[in-house]
Amino acid sequence: MQAELRVDKLRVLITREQIAAKVAQMGERITADFAGESLVLIGVLKGATIFLADLARQIKLDTTFDFIAVSSYGSGKQQSGEVRLLKDVDLAVEGRNIMLVEDILDTGLTLTYLKNMLQAHRPKSLKIAALLDKISRRTEAIAGDYVGFIIPDEFVVGYGLDFAERYRNLPDICVLESNSETG
Repeated sequence: MQAELRVDKLRVLITREQIAAKVAQMGERITADFAGESLVLIGVLKGATIFLADLARQIKLDTTFDFIAVSSYGSGKQQSGEVRLLKDVDLAVEGRNIMLVEDILDTGLTLTYLKNMLQAHRPKSLKIAALLDKISRRTEAIAGDYVGFIIPDEFVVGYGLDFAERYRNLPDICVLESNSETG
């Protein structure tokens, strides 16, 4: 039996050029704010990998990076309400400037969990860089220190963001329009 081909409707929300310009601005600001210091970027897998790579190239400091993985979505569009740690950081956090790098700040559940977990290791500083912020969906009292774009409450894919592991490779951030299969 052959699987049915899914054709989803995508609408560009933020172009690759807009992303590149915003990431460059964020990198300049981070460089200025941490002048003379070293910085550890901790990317939240898998969605933040492309953003972290581009941001790291824009930061003109002694910068290293590590990754952390959590699960809160599964394969659907709605958060499960539970955050599970799948992979912890490999580097020591204590006494270091830490920048938690996330693709999207949505309800705040994941970033609140990660911030509390990392804060327990006593970093010198702990900041959050999020490319996208969906303020309208926030349920936790958390904000990004460096935010690229505030977006409406629409399901977005591309530039690392996915739907059931698809669309991460799109160069633009697109709204995944609803159809009968995606809700």
